[in-house]
Amino acid sequence: MDERTTDELAERIAMLERRLARGERRESMETAFWALMHNVFPEETRRHMKAAGREQLLAARSYLDHWISKMEEREAPQAAEREHIAVE
Repeated sequence: MDERTTDELAERIAMLERRLARGERRESMETAFWALMHNVFPEETRRHMKAAGREQLLAARSYLDHWISKMEEREAPQAAEREHIAVE
């Protein structure tokens, strides 16, 4: 084990000990998910997955914005139609 790894492990242990001292217990699906992500997928893969997730959210936003504007157009009061009168 190199010095950097040892320092990282020591820092992680110290953080866990502080959490235990405060009585913190975070057992959530999100915590389990990110633990799995960090143990299974390499950093580059996680970056790509995060970027892909962001793009999916942007696509959903674009889709929702489109339909919201369509609804607002239908709800907006219609301007009175003008009648064209030819003048001689």
